[in-house]
Amino acid sequence: MTNTETPETEIENEDGAPETPEVDFAAELLARDEEIAALKDKAMRAAAELENTRRRLEREKADTAAYAMTGFARDLLAVSDNLRRALDALPTAGIEGVQGGIEATERELIAIFGRHGITKIESDGAKLDPNRHQAMLEVPTADAEPGTVVNTLQAGWTIKDRLLRPALVSVAKAAE
Repeated sequence: MTNTETPETEIENEDGAPETPEVDFAAELLARDEEIAALKDKAMRAAAELENTRRRLEREKADTAAYAMTGFARDLLAVSDNLRRALDALPTAGIEGVQGGIEATERELIAIFGRHGITKIESDGAKLDPNRHQAMLEVPTADAEPGTVVNTLQAGWTIKDRLLRPALVSVAKAAE
């Protein structure tokens, strides 16, 4: 066998007999261990990413179920507003039966809202919160601290923990 025909793993010794080169098994083992560790890390990261995706999808599914009726609820707020306007526009004498019926209807509507997590934002006397209120007017007054809601023009509402509609309010400013 000539040197060109010798496989790469064999080397001829002085006698012409093939000799297998020594392999550094420790280095080879260390390289394999590093490769295994890298693959384990990659597999663990993929599993963690999969778990994070699953959790995010579960959260999105829960949010979708909880807030699916948001459009419907916004539409019903107009009914609630009109009932309140009707009550405010009624003369005080002579039509107690009509007023009682409208008030009962409003109470039932508010109860239904409550069962579905829709709650009214109580604004009068509170500090202006831009996350819950929309200031429509500034009213000069000495009766209230500047930045305090003095009148609610239209009630604000939340659905569970989200703002459904901000309250339209008038806010106190320092009297001149």
